[in-house]
Amino acid sequence: MQNKWVTYRPELADTVRLSIPIVIAQLGVILMGVTDNLFVGRLLGAVPLGAAGLSNSLSFLVTSIGVGGLSVVAALVSQANGRNGEAEINKLFRAGLRVAVLLSMVLGLLSVLMAFFFDVFGQSAEVTRLARNFMLVLSASILPLLVFVGARQLCDGLRYPRVAMFITMSALVLNALFNYVLIKGIGPFPEMGLQGSATATLLSRIYMAVAMLLYVYRSGLFTAYLKPAFNALPVQAEVKNILRLGLPGGMTFFFEVATFSLAQVMVGWLGEIQLAAHQIALNMASTTYMMATGISSAAAIRVGAAVGQGSQTGIRRAGIAAFVLSIALMGTFATLFLTANTWLAELYIRDNPAVSAVAASLLIMAGFFQLSDGIQVVGIGSLRGIADVNVPTWITLFSYWVVALPTSYFFAFTMGMNVEGVWIGLLTGLTLAAVLLTLRFFRLIRRWEGVGQGA
Repeated sequence: MQNKWVTYRPELADTVRLSIPIVIAQLGVILMGVTDNLFVGRLLGAVPLGAAGLSNSLSFLVTSIGVGGLSVVAALVSQANGRNGEAEINKLFRAGLRVAVLLSMVLGLLSVLMAFFFDVFGQSAEVTRLARNFMLVLSASILPLLVFVGARQLCDGLRYPRVAMFITMSALVLNALFNYVLIKGIGPFPEMGLQGSATATLLSRIYMAVAMLLYVYRSGLFTAYLKPAFNALPVQAEVKNILRLGLPGGMTFFFEVATFSLAQVMVGWLGEIQLAAHQIALNMASTTYMMATGISSAAAIRVGAAVGQGSQTGIRRAGIAAFVLSIALMGTFATLFLTANTWLAELYIRDNPAVSAVAASLLIMAGFFQLSDGIQVVGIGSLRGIADVNVPTWITLFSYWVVALPTSYFFAFTMGMNVEGVWIGLLTGLTLAAVLLTLRFFRLIRRWEGVGQGA
């Protein structure tokens, strides 16, 4: 046991150093939605909270394809850096920005179509009216969001994740300020109500994209990779490779996010109280999930670097360190959800004990699947680092759409377990995905160790 600790202590320390800024940056992205919901719930009430929450969830669903797809660029940059490929890194950066713009056009159009046909989600008339207008504004924010994500891949892949962290956290402060000013109409600003919250997100994301691009081009840290001679090199092959590897990764992310979004639509069929309560619990679970995706991104970067160096031992140790760190983090959050569920629920909404009570019970359910959620997302990141993207996509499709969603419907409606039944189905799918993705990663490791170097 002592030998294991000596072996993995530097691995854990390096993963922590790389993960913390990425976790904070990832947390900042999801906290924009959380901030919107906090301000909307406290200033406008339960029905606007449900509308804003559903819109944020569906928008996150659409953008998840782009965010998940672009995340492969950091792993590719890390691999290229292991080979000292400065020109290759330049091409990956420029190709990543092109893919970001391309995906934002496609996904933005899809988001607009979802807004115009919001009736298909079967929500109440008031929720539908409010959510449609909210989502149209969020559609415009997809372009700056994906440009920011595309640009940050260079920083993360070269192990400068603090850049995105500081930009994201400052944007979170701006988002909170914009929410308060635009919802209430403070000073010279008009009172925009719910639309003020959506506008706050749009303005914050524009700031993020501009700040990230300015930093990359003016900081001096990336001068070696942005030489004019490199900028003349064609990037068509890199664009195709990012799409080839990134889209399956994006779909993997999409399948999980879609499961939660469609589960939210199901909850909307049960009533407005259940929808508002579900949104509170989902916001909490989404926050911890995004923190785990930071560890997943660190795993992809460290595994990718080991691949670039040709180190099978490095791949194995980087993956194991990420799994251990994720289990520790999500275990902590599981304890928090199980012991402080009532207090957490009341952070979101006051003077509505019915919503608070249901949300508190759902947070207990969310506590139980924290470990499964953390393990499965690190499994995806570790596999992404070795460019294994197709099999994980099928695993997540099966776990979430074939198992989780039908199980949620069965327990909620057939068995009459209401919104708690939906969460039982989610727990089932997440646990299955965690088991299958972990087995996949360690099976590949065993094959490599059989070929040559061992641990």
